Amino acid sequence: EVHVVESGGGVVQAGGSLRLSCAASGATLDEAIVGWFRQAPGKNYEMVSCFGRADGSTSSAGSVQGRFTMASGDAKNLVYLQMNNLRPEDSGFYYCAARWQWPLWGTLCDDFGYYSVESWGKGTLVTVSS
Repeated sequence: EVHVVESGGGVVQAGGSLRLSCAASGATLDEAIVGWFRQAPGKNYEMVSCFGRADGSTSSAGSVQGRFTMASGDAKNLVYLQMNNLRPEDSGFYYCAARWQWPLWGTLCDDFGYYSVESWGKGTLVTVSS
């Protein structure tokens, strides 16, 4: 069975940085499509970012473009989300999500979304104070 686990959440002041990690067990992430979702209190899930290491595809929400970056780790089962210039509205639970089935066409991130995820982490809390 495949699991993904997040780590790296915490409390940071506005303008600060955090790096979240997503580690997989039971499979590697080098050919997976990996995304980060977040959920703020009382709000729906929002996909923050997507990364497909095999084809280098990326996508990110407009609200985080230029501030958040995904990258692969040295180990094949690690992916990171680097979050810079954090804002209070970035606060919430952040979830790593992965999918190993590739789409039939387009880039790996083209149709990645909430309903195509195969494995979810349990979340890590990010709190940004003003």
